[in-house]
Amino acid sequence: MKKLLFFFILSFLFSCKQDVADENNYPSIPPDSGPIAMSGQDRVYTADQSSNTVSVIDPSTDKLLGVIRFGTGRPQDFSPLYDKEANVHGMGISPDQHTLGVVSTLTNSVSFVNLTTNKIKGKVYVGRNPHEGFFTPDGKQFWVTVRGEDYTSVIDVSKMQEIRRIETAKGPGMVVFRPDGKVAFINHSFTAELDAVDTKNYNIIKRIPVVTPFSPNLAATSDGQQVWLTHKDEGKVTVVNAQTFVIEGVIETGTGTNHVNFSGTGGGTRYSGSAAGDFAYVTVGGENAVKVYNRSRQLVATIPVGLNPHGVWPSGDGSKLYIGLENGDAVDVIETKTNTKIKQIASGQAPQALVYAVKAVSSGDGMANLESYIPTMPLNFRLTPGGAPPVPGVGGGATVRTIEGIDELVLSLKKLQPQTGYTLYLSDQKTAAINPEAVMAFTSDEKGSVDVNVYYQIKLRLTGRYFLVLQGDKNPAGTIVLAMP
Repeated sequence: MKKLLFFFILSFLFSCKQDVADENNYPSIPPDSGPIAMSGQDRVYTADQSSNTVSVIDPSTDKLLGVIRFGTGRPQDFSPLYDKEANVHGMGISPDQHTLGVVSTLTNSVSFVNLTTNKIKGKVYVGRNPHEGFFTPDGKQFWVTVRGEDYTSVIDVSKMQEIRRIETAKGPGMVVFRPDGKVAFINHSFTAELDAVDTKNYNIIKRIPVVTPFSPNLAATSDGQQVWLTHKDEGKVTVVNAQTFVIEGVIETGTGTNHVNFSGTGGGTRYSGSAAGDFAYVTVGGENAVKVYNRSRQLVATIPVGLNPHGVWPSGDGSKLYIGLENGDAVDVIETKTNTKIKQIASGQAPQALVYAVKAVSSGDGMANLESYIPTMPLNFRLTPGGAPPVPGVGGGATVRTIEGIDELVLSLKKLQPQTGYTLYLSDQKTAAINPEAVMAFTSDEKGSVDVNVYYQIKLRLTGRYFLVLQGDKNPAGTIVLAMP
């Protein structure tokens, strides 16, 4: 008995010593492998918000292999008895590229997926509306921002449990790590602030004021010198020195600026939210474009892509860039040598975050447990003042997609009268409200914008009809504000 007690005490002390050691050291970092040529072991993953799937693409063939199913497509997940995941949105890849953390914003969860088997190996539920997350450089922890609260959850990956909360400003949006593992950067969705966090003691080193309160995405350069963060509300990107925490400059990038990443010759995927390359690639949803900047913030190229580009990630050697199209239900492929779009790959519905994993499949063909998937293309309708030619940032559009027999309509409009009531109609003519059918009444926000999703069990009658936006709450005699060009 005494021997057993002695052994128990020694084991307990050793465990405590290990915990203290972990607390007093920064995460160990993997060596930089440099550019890695594309292979059939690589995978591209998209977080498909409307279909509640993760699409799996083989970048060596640029073909969709299937999907990993997390739940049923919207709006079947509104039942209080629903027990699957909903609103698949954010993703982070482990440093060894074999585990994917998938964030579902409505069910407040992080699911961890084994990328060789494509099976969920564990789930952790956190606070209200988590958004994006990433593994620490040693792969031991997964930090996920809880956007509906004011903290970032720290998950112990081996224990599959939350072990700490790092208090930040309201609405933390995303977290990435400086490649040396010593600093994490957290932006926000409701506060004009970028937080630099010491990864050893979890304390905020500096709160850096930024130009606007809504920053959905950020990325770190693999040399540890810069962090770029986007501002979707004002169409800007802020560049911060990752060593001194001083803002180097702000770029006017365009309406609907969404995600940013780095690529170019000798560049490509690294780990923990960093990528190598001399150029920053910024998705600009309002212009259906990817804009390319050098590290000195000068625009060097504008690449036309599909509808509402969202997530962006480079291949392991930086030769290709993959872009998720939120309103196109597809992925565009860009060749970085010429900065041209070379292919489009159909995917799950409403892809948000996108991740490129180098040698994700450690054995076999990587097809295990994938669900076959037949993509369907959404319908997109542009809406402009008086049906005039489109101007970026003015008016907007409607996207209609069918999800498991139900029509989802996504309406996104800008530069209306602030806090004013409007109605979206279907009409037999596009210049006048003829036989108008009210589709949705809505009120613009304080900036004159609206972003809303609605669902119809009776399918919308679209053939030979046109969308119009009229001022007033279901008033077919109201003034026509927006029409299809």
